[in-house]
Amino acid sequence: MHQYLNFINGEFVATGKTFENHAPVDNRVLGLVHEAGEREVDAAVGAARAALKGDWGRMSVVKRVELLYAVADEINRRFDDFLQAEVADTGKPLSLASHIDIPRGAANFKVFADIVKNVPTESFEMATPDGGTALSYALRSPLGVVAVVCPWNLPLLLMTWKVGPALACGNTVIVKPSEETPATATLLGEVMNAVGVPKGVYNVVHGFGPGSAGEFLTRHPGVNGITFTGETRTGEAIMAAAAKGVRPVSFELGGKNAGIVFADADFDKAVAGITRSAFENCGQVCLGTERVYVQRPIFDRFVQALKEKAQALKVGPSEEPGVGLGPLISAEHRAKVLGYYEKAKAEGATVVTGGGVPDMPGALAQGHWVQPTLWTGLPESSPIVREEIFGPCCHIAPFDTVDEAIALANATHYGLATTVWTQNLATAHRMAREVEVGLCWINSWFLRDLRTAFGGAKASGIGREGGVHSLEFYTELRNVMVKL
Repeated sequence: MHQYLNFINGEFVATGKTFENHAPVDNRVLGLVHEAGEREVDAAVGAARAALKGDWGRMSVVKRVELLYAVADEINRRFDDFLQAEVADTGKPLSLASHIDIPRGAANFKVFADIVKNVPTESFEMATPDGGTALSYALRSPLGVVAVVCPWNLPLLLMTWKVGPALACGNTVIVKPSEETPATATLLGEVMNAVGVPKGVYNVVHGFGPGSAGEFLTRHPGVNGITFTGETRTGEAIMAAAAKGVRPVSFELGGKNAGIVFADADFDKAVAGITRSAFENCGQVCLGTERVYVQRPIFDRFVQALKEKAQALKVGPSEEPGVGLGPLISAEHRAKVLGYYEKAKAEGATVVTGGGVPDMPGALAQGHWVQPTLWTGLPESSPIVREEIFGPCCHIAPFDTVDEAIALANATHYGLATTVWTQNLATAHRMAREVEVGLCWINSWFLRDLRTAFGGAKASGIGREGGVHSLEFYTELRNVMVKL
């Protein structure tokens, strides 16, 4: 049976306490994960702090960039290993993981290496009161030891989205992957050793949140900053822990994102786009669409077209050709999603399609499958419309005017993303300006330039990452004033 060990100071570390890692497709045991206690977390923090004072802390930017390029190249060299590990942990289709998760996971190291290598800092020359001159310039220094707390939906991609810029800026990191998806964070330890990243720069501690590695790490006084992607309630708990010591946080949290389709949209592209944003990765995407608003003249036609797309999705294991929908991550999460499915029926929703569990053959019947589901007919006050479900489902409602669409999109305490479908440029720009989100897509979804700002508004996050915006969290700016 496979053993998922902690990675501390360049060594793989076993502990006396383990838990099982299950495959979402059939619930079989993939291996045993070694849970880190306070002792292991303390050792990881100590190793990370020592590395800041050692070779890593003295390393030039040029050398760091070379090492991060080598990390990316080694991930790509071991592409199949990372692909199989990610697919086993998540159950997502091979086509999705091979085109997005692993390539982006590797690319994050090169993108942020290039940014750090080329980013400028400011300098000013000024007159002094005595008639002389002075030169003022800025230096960027690493934040220090960064705790990276990761989600389970895009394990490698979202982990390296944080580890890449953190290391590029000269920090050291301690990664706490989700207990559901331990594999690729552990495998990355092998890559770090293979390319010569100094010991203590990259560390991994496995476990859960409260009373386990997550809590021990986020409250540790030796951690200088915490970056987290996940649900808002967990973010609130981490923020409370970070308050002791006044440590900075960077959060990308939950969402209840709106997709808005105007009558003048390219109909087929809008249907395809909403299908993808509602159902990709089995709806387990923070940027996904769970609320769809369609302008009334095309409402009935759109609902029918989206129903046909949902029913055409092939549900099955990752290796089957043509699979468009894998399982949910766990039995616990499936119970949550099915709870919302039942609640929708109890509230009188019209179930356009889905609403239950598909029949799966053989061992797959033990997996965490649900049907792609569409509803209409619920009021905006319904929990189905208000709360993040994180499954392959959405509620569809009509609207009439641009003003109404904006009001509906903003009627949530979340503010992560929206996708707008229209061929009217004035409408598109107004929506982008007035919808209260961190990301707005016009006639597209999940299209990303890694140099641009990424993050949420309202309860969907704090701060921005991506491009030079990542440096605002992962570095401290120091002003130097020189009297000439």
